[in-house]
Amino acid sequence: MVNDAQSFARKIRAEAQALGFAACGFAPAHEDPLRARRLEQWLGEGHHGTMEWMATRLDHRRSPQGLWPEAHSVIALGMSYAPAADPLRLAAERDRARISVYAQGADYHEVVKRALKALARWIVAAAPDTGVKVFVDTAPVMEKPLGAAAGLGWQGKHTNLVSRAHGSWLFLGAIFTTLALPPDEPHADRCGSCTACQTACPTQAFPAPYRLDARRCISYLTIEHKGPVPHEFRAALGNRIYGCDDCLAVCPWNSFASAAAAHRAFLPRAELAAPRLADLLTLDDAGFRALFSGSPIKRIGRDRFVRNCLYAAGNSGDVALFEPVRRLLADPDPAVADAADWALDRLVGALPVP
Repeated sequence: MVNDAQSFARKIRAEAQALGFAACGFAPAHEDPLRARRLEQWLGEGHHGTMEWMATRLDHRRSPQGLWPEAHSVIALGMSYAPAADPLRLAAERDRARISVYAQGADYHEVVKRALKALARWIVAAAPDTGVKVFVDTAPVMEKPLGAAAGLGWQGKHTNLVSRAHGSWLFLGAIFTTLALPPDEPHADRCGSCTACQTACPTQAFPAPYRLDARRCISYLTIEHKGPVPHEFRAALGNRIYGCDDCLAVCPWNSFASAAAAHRAFLPRAELAAPRLADLLTLDDAGFRALFSGSPIKRIGRDRFVRNCLYAAGNSGDVALFEPVRRLLADPDPAVADAADWALDRLVGALPVP
């Protein structure tokens, strides 16, 4: 039992900050009809692609209480991974691969969950009769709209959360609790007339502002999509081999984000900041697992990863990659062999005429 909810909320914020969270807010756990309708529309239009889990647990995603009826409040939390370097700096480096900023350091699932559990333990110790559940990305929880409802920021035209203090660079987590905490005011939308994220998208994945067709999104295509990537998107992948930062990186609100606020666990590993395509194309399963131990990249597996690297090789025009690509024509994975064939055709076209 908490006698002074306002005072306890302040203590939760302080403890969250001590645990490495850059943002903390509170929202009611009940259903928001507008939020639920938007989710249903997105699923109804098929914009979730092959991410069937988005639809199979729709009732749980509609609201926190749909997942846990005893919940009264949501504690929404954000951990900064603001980069020190320009995420777009490697766009023209044809022998290098681009890995999304969020995946260049430690696996955020583990780092954020560890801090969430620590905060949950602190809450239960301070209020022993309290029920808590922690979530980070792997459960049917709508972290972005909940973060907006809790005042952490707003969902921008690229559909990701934007913070006035931390820009587009927050990993989100949530604690559902039986406590009745004073809710924060939802954050006002401050995108205005800006369309930078919409025009930056290489695959036109935004059919309209605030709407994302995941089937066209490079992050979806390189991470979630299994099998060969549709031909219409291969050239647009450029040298992006895991995720895409373009729509986030161009957001003007990032000018207020400071890399000094980023959690140290998310500092880029040297071998992932600007990896050479030639090295990545030689990875077998054991080499892939060793290189990406402790990284979120590990979950897509060697085959999908090398498939992505082959598309980047085909887009590079770098004839030095011809032989590493040729060796993958006989790869046992059909998507890898298909990507090697496509890349080889592109590289043959880049060979000098005798």
